[in-house]
Parts: sequence; structure tokens; C-alpha cells
Amino acid sequence: MVAILKKRVRPPKHKRLPNVLSDAEVRALLGCVKNPIHKAGLLLMYACGLRISEAAALEVTAIDKVNLLVCVIGKGNKERRVPLPQPVLDELRSLWLTHHNRRWLCPNRRGSAPIHREILWSTVRQAAAEAGITRHVTPHTLRHSYATRLLESGVDTRVVQILLGHVNIATTAIYMHLTEPTRASLKNILDKLMTDL
Repeated sequence: MVAILKKRVRPPKHKRLPNVLSDAEVRALLGCVKNPIHKAGLLLMYACGLRISEAAALEVTAIDKVNLLVCVIGKGNKERRVPLPQPVLDELRSLWLTHHNRRWLCPNRRGSAPIHREILWSTVRQAAAEAGITRHVTPHTLRHSYATRLLESGVDTRVVQILLGHVNIATTAIYMHLTEPTRASLKNILDKLMTDL
């Protein structure tokens, strides 16, 4: 007698391209955030390519003011250093002068812990609605937008991979599909190839 083994077959996961905001949309979204601590968390996600958990839990000591770097502890407890733009450092300095928290860059109301990720989620949803952005926007959209801006500006894919803390270059390569120069270049090539068919 032959036993028939039943094996559950799962359908393949659908890989979707991430949503990306234009620079103008990001500026409009951030402009709608009133709370300075919430704004700082979202600004760090966009300006440094941080994940929501990385931005929320960032400690004051993670900021290297001399070298303009942020020391980030990412997935798998891996450390990476990412550039910190001077205007963002200036914004963080102003913010710190309002709360003087010795540990957290973006503290909760009581100052006893970092801001909760759910707060940043709801802030993004509300700001996107106020900015008139109708597409689905999440805090991670800011990270996607950061990566896309870097690639559009000619930063090497390998450098973007390191800045984002991706283990696999294929994860970073997804953003190549989203850059405006890539789309424009492909359009020009395809227009030439398909002329007079």
C-alpha cells in the first residue's frame, strides 16, 4: 500500500514595486506635520534612509556631529553609519533644545522611552491626507523615496545598498525601476525603436 503524502502548496508571493514620493510630495507631507518630535522622526527616515524602528529608537549619542554621521543599529543588530545632512542636524539641535532628553532623540510625551512607531504611522497617514497625496503612503515610503532620490542623483547602487543596510543587492536594485532618469531613458529608447513600425 502506497501512502500519499499531502503537501501544502503556497502560492508565490506577489512582488510589488514600492510606492515612492517625489521630492515635492515629501516636502508637502513633512510640511503638514505639526509636532516637532514626529517631524524629526519622519525627517530622519527620509534624510538618512532609516526604517521606522531605527528612527524611533535613535539615541542622542548616535549622532556624530563632527563627521555628520548617524550610527544606526539595524536589522540583525548590525551597525551602519549613514551621512547626516547639515540642515537635518540643525533641525535636531533645535528639537533637542525643546525637550532636553538625555537619551532619546525623539522621546515619547513622558520622556521615558522613544516615540512609539504607531504614532509615526498615524502621523504619516494624517500628513499625507492633509498634503493631498491620494496614494497609499507609509513611513517606509520615505525610505523608498530616499533610495530613489540617491539613485536618481547618480549614487552607485552598491553605495545605496550599504546606506540602507540591505544584505542583498537585488533588494536595492528594485529602486532602479523607480527612478525618473531610468524611465525617461527607457521611453526615449523605446520611442526610437518603435518609430515607423
